[in-house]
Amino acid sequence: MVRLTADLIWKSPHFFNAVRERELDLRGNKIAVIENVGATEDQFDTVDLSDNEIVKLENFPLMNRLGTLLLNNNRITRISPNLGEFLPKLHTLVLTNNRLTNLAEIDPLASLPKLQFLSLLDNNITKKPNYRLYVIHKLKSLRVLDFKKVKQKERAEAKILFSSEEAEEEVKRESAKVVPTETLSTQESAREQQTPKPAAPTPEQILAIKAAIVNSQTLEEVARLEQALKSGQLPAEFNISDDNAPNGEATEQEDNMITEEKETDNELKESESKEKKDDTSAMEEVYTCFHLYSLCSFWFSRTHAVAQLDFDKLSSLSSRIYGRSYRNRFVPCDYAVA
Repeated sequence: MVRLTADLIWKSPHFFNAVRERELDLRGNKIAVIENVGATEDQFDTVDLSDNEIVKLENFPLMNRLGTLLLNNNRITRISPNLGEFLPKLHTLVLTNNRLTNLAEIDPLASLPKLQFLSLLDNNITKKPNYRLYVIHKLKSLRVLDFKKVKQKERAEAKILFSSEEAEEEVKRESAKVVPTETLSTQESAREQQTPKPAAPTPEQILAIKAAIVNSQTLEEVARLEQALKSGQLPAEFNISDDNAPNGEATEQEDNMITEEKETDNELKESESKEKKDDTSAMEEVYTCFHLYSLCSFWFSRTHAVAQLDFDKLSSLSSRIYGRSYRNRFVPCDYAVA
C-alpha cells in the first residue's frame, strides 16, 4: 500500500482534461486511505482516484472548487456522513465497481447539495429491490444515475413508494437481509440428492452406439448418437441388458472403420510429403534456371555473339555452385546481336 502524501500529490500528473477542467491524476497508486488532500490547495476541478484500494470515502478538507470525483475500481464500503460539508460543489461522483451492498450506505450522499451525476454500477447495491427508485428518492438533485437519465415518471414512482418513513425503513431492512451460507449449501445439497445422476453406459451399449454411428444415413443422426455417447444419456433403443450382447458383426464393422481411418491418414501423410518434395525440387530448378539465365545474359552482354557462348564452361560453373550440372536443360536461343 502507498500513502497519499503531499509529495505524491505534487509529483502526480495534472493537466487540462477533455472538458477543459484542471485534473489531478492519482490513478493506480494502491492508495488505501484518503489523506493530505489539502496539499492540492483546492486548485483542481477533477480528482481521479480510480484503481486504488480506498475503503472509506472521507477525510476531505473544504474544497470549494472540486466538481468531479472519480473513485471507480476501489473497495469503498462506507461514506462519511458529513461529506457534503467539505465538497459543496461536487456534481459528479463515479463509484463504479466498489463494495457498497446496502441501500442505507448511500444515505450520506444526500448531503451533497449539487450532486447531479452518479454511477454505482458493479456494486451489489444495484441488485437490491427498488434500488433505482430509492436512490432517486434520496438524491433530489440527481439528473443521471448509472449513465441513464432520471425521468419524471421515476420521480413520481419514488415519491409514491417512499411516501412514509415506514416504507423507507422497510426497503432498507429488505436490502440488509443476507441469506446464510449454510442455508444455501443445504439447499444445493438437497437439490443434488433429488436430481438423479445418469448411469454410465455399459460396454455393450457403447459398442451398439458406435455400430449405429457407422450405419447412420444422415449427419443429424450421427450428431445425436455422438451426443448420447458423450453425455451417457442413451436413447431408448440402446437401453439393452447385459444378456443382449452385440453380435460380432458390429465389432467387425467398428474394427474395419478404425483400420480404414488409419490407412486414409497414412495415405494423406504420404501424399503431403510427396507434394512437399515436388515443390522443393521445382523451386530448386526455378532458382537454378534463373541464375543460369542471368549468367547467359551476362555472357551475351560481354561477347555480343551467340557463337562465343561456351556451354561446357557454363555447365562446369553450375556444377561448382549447385553440385550438379544443368547443361542439358539449356538450349541455345537466337539473340539479336547489338
